[in-house]
Amino acid sequence: MDSPDPSRSKRTAFLLSQLGALASARFAERTRELGLTPSDAGVLRLLGRTPGLSQRSLADRLGAVPSRVVPLIDSLEARGLVARVRSLTDRRNYELRLTAEGMKVLGQLRGIAERHEAELLAPLTGEQAAQLGSLLATLARAHALDADVHRDTTLE
Repeated sequence: MDSPDPSRSKRTAFLLSQLGALASARFAERTRELGLTPSDAGVLRLLGRTPGLSQRSLADRLGAVPSRVVPLIDSLEARGLVARVRSLTDRRNYELRLTAEGMKVLGQLRGIAERHEAELLAPLTGEQAAQLGSLLATLARAHALDADVHRDTTLE
C-alpha cells in the first residue's frame, strides 16, 4: 500500500474544517428561522432520542458543565418546548422531556436537517454521498465522537 502524501492529508483536514464551518453556519441560519440556536436544536434532538435525561446526564452528553446547561433548559422551558418532570425513581432529580410543541418543532428541525444535508451533498452522486458518509462515520468512531451529539464548545 502506498504511504499517504503528507501534503494531501493536510489539505484533507483543511477541507474538512472548511466544510464543517460552512455546514455549521448554514445550519445556524436555518435554525434561526425557528427562533432556535444550533445548541437549542441539539438539545431538542437529543431529548427526542432519549427522553427523560436528567440535566446532569444532558450536560455530560454535551460535554458541558451543568451550570451552562441550566440557562439553555430554562430558555427552552420558557418557550414551552421542554418540561422538567420530577423523576419517579429519584424524587431529587428532574427528567427532561419534550412538550407537544417541542415535538412539533423537532419535526420541523428534521425537515430542516434533511434539506440542509441534501443541499450540502447535491454535487455528489448517491454512491459518492453514501461513501462519504461511511468514511466520515469511520473517522468519527476512530476519534471517539458521539454520533448523536455535536459537542458545543460554547457550553464548556
